[in-house]
Amino acid sequence: MRRTPVVDGWFSQACPEGADPDFRLLGTRCTACAAVFFPPEESFCRNPACAGGGLVRVPLSKRGRVWSYTDSRYRPPAPYLSDPAAEWEPYTLVAVELAAERMVVLGQAAPGVGVEALEVGMEVEVVPGVLHEDKDTVWTTWHWRPLYGGVPAPEAGS
Repeated sequence: MRRTPVVDGWFSQACPEGADPDFRLLGTRCTACAAVFFPPEESFCRNPACAGGGLVRVPLSKRGRVWSYTDSRYRPPAPYLSDPAAEWEPYTLVAVELAAERMVVLGQAAPGVGVEALEVGMEVEVVPGVLHEDKDTVWTTWHWRPLYGGVPAPEAGS
């Protein structure tokens, strides 16, 4: 099956096996003021105090700290696109503070990670994820996985 990012250019391509030590979210940095942006900015520096400079692609920090989190237990209304015939599966959203970039990035928690496993301030890392699969394509994305003492949590059922 073909692996396709849900949004091209927002993260590095993950290896099919899933465990990829170089997997990162990708942002842009202004060469004039050093402000970092995610999603990547293609046109101009969004810092209102900056006269503007060139924008360069940069990998973002692999690890951050939980800033906030919530669970999504219902199908969002339009304009959200989803197959109304498909069963809705709840998921956990995590807002993660990346200290070096001075920003908060939102994403889904890794499969099997619910709100009961998260705490504000705990360390998490970005890992490759799958948003959806169809007969031809695996639609890839990123997930946030909790770290306990600097190491990933044991897999569910282990």
